[in-house]
Amino acid sequence: MAAEFSRPGSLYGAVDLGARKQALEAQARREAAGPSGAASADVIEVTSATFNTEVVERSLSVPVIVEATVSRAEQVRQFSGVMEKLAAEAAGAWVLARVDVEADPQLAQALRMRAVPTVYLAFQGQLMPLFEGPLPESQLRQALAQVFEQLGVELAAQGEDQLAEPPVDPELLAAEQAVEKGDLDAAAAAYERLLARSPSDEGAKIGLAGVGLLRRTQDLDPADVLRRAAENADDVDAQTRAADLEMVNGQVDEAFDRLVALVRRVRGADRDKARVHLLGLFDALPADDPSVSRARRALASALF
Repeated sequence: MAAEFSRPGSLYGAVDLGARKQALEAQARREAAGPSGAASADVIEVTSATFNTEVVERSLSVPVIVEATVSRAEQVRQFSGVMEKLAAEAAGAWVLARVDVEADPQLAQALRMRAVPTVYLAFQGQLMPLFEGPLPESQLRQALAQVFEQLGVELAAQGEDQLAEPPVDPELLAAEQAVEKGDLDAAAAAYERLLARSPSDEGAKIGLAGVGLLRRTQDLDPADVLRRAAENADDVDAQTRAADLEMVNGQVDEAFDRLVALVRRVRGADRDKARVHLLGLFDALPADDPSVSRARRALASALF
């Protein structure tokens, strides 16, 4: 059940941009909790001082999933957002406890961690490791379901007033499976078929833009691209390639800022090329992503 930590720019990290939206939603929930920065009601922040009470003792009455992580890491924050989403859906059937092992190395040592994140289950006073690494949401759901089924734990069913999650569109599923296999042509074709049927489908738009990013960057030498961009500030091709690399590495704001600055510097056809490329990068994120909103304002200022 173990999974390797995806390196920046990997297939999963580049295309699973929906996780970024989930992380942003989780952040918004935390901010809404008040100025003290209190965590979401679905998450318990645990330290070595509170672990016994909040995890071990609590597990006597309800299963506790322990996420040992480094909260400042971008890719791990995306995974944490998915964990929070599943905890909220569980509606109290199990509790999510989070440990920031960078802030509490003593607890990290006690847990005998080998990778970040590592997920554990505390049940009836016993702690057991489940898996290592940031699993995609579908695998994470399956892993947790299998664990609770093996333990004979009945998860609380959703109330009748809660709407069931809509089924996944077959084309979207086909596209995601193709991406996981590295078949970008098949993934693009599936996303395009879905968009032909549902032109406003945001997931398909994001997925297709993500596939485009992978196609443009898969054969690039990052060191060479960034060196050329540093040496040629007004070279549109060099700057757009550098922005693409920054996007797949999770440096979203850096990529947007690079191209907005380029739009300010160049003129004519070069300016329009930079503008169009930036708009294409916007498509790789949800329309309400704060980074997109900020960059759109900056672009408008640069143009007018």
